[in-house]
Amino acid sequence: MSTETKNKVAALAKDLSKDFPRSPRTTLGGYVVAARALDKCRAVLAGTNDEYHFNCPLDNFFFDFTGIDGEVFKEFVATGADDDAVAAWIQENSKVEDKREIIAWNNKMRGLRPSEMPIELQEFLEGYIPEFIPANKIVYVWFDVYDIEEKRI
Repeated sequence: MSTETKNKVAALAKDLSKDFPRSPRTTLGGYVVAARALDKCRAVLAGTNDEYHFNCPLDNFFFDFTGIDGEVFKEFVATGADDDAVAAWIQENSKVEDKREIIAWNNKMRGLRPSEMPIELQEFLEGYIPEFIPANKIVYVWFDVYDIEEKRI
């Protein structure tokens, strides 16, 4: 990556030691999770990801649904593409063409309860929620974990 491109990516990247990535509820290119994955990807490329990981289980729900490879996504993001360019790239590269299928998937993800997740993620959340979510907050759906911890709700 050239110095100019590195600087472009760094200018777009959030410092995730000081700020949070976008909520998984935020859409990019028509998909939930995509904007958050982009924020974490840019931060990894810029070295400002702190404790956040790109291509994690949440990101992989998006990548698996769209048929987009996380590393190919990262290569495109590394060009310094802005949000609009990434959104267009996602739409061009997604294997999903039916808008209703995207809407149904977005709504499924928005409403996904921990009890409906793969057992490995349920097991992880069993320890994570009591450790990082205040006792007075209730997790109804998976996205609540992120939005409560990151003080959006």
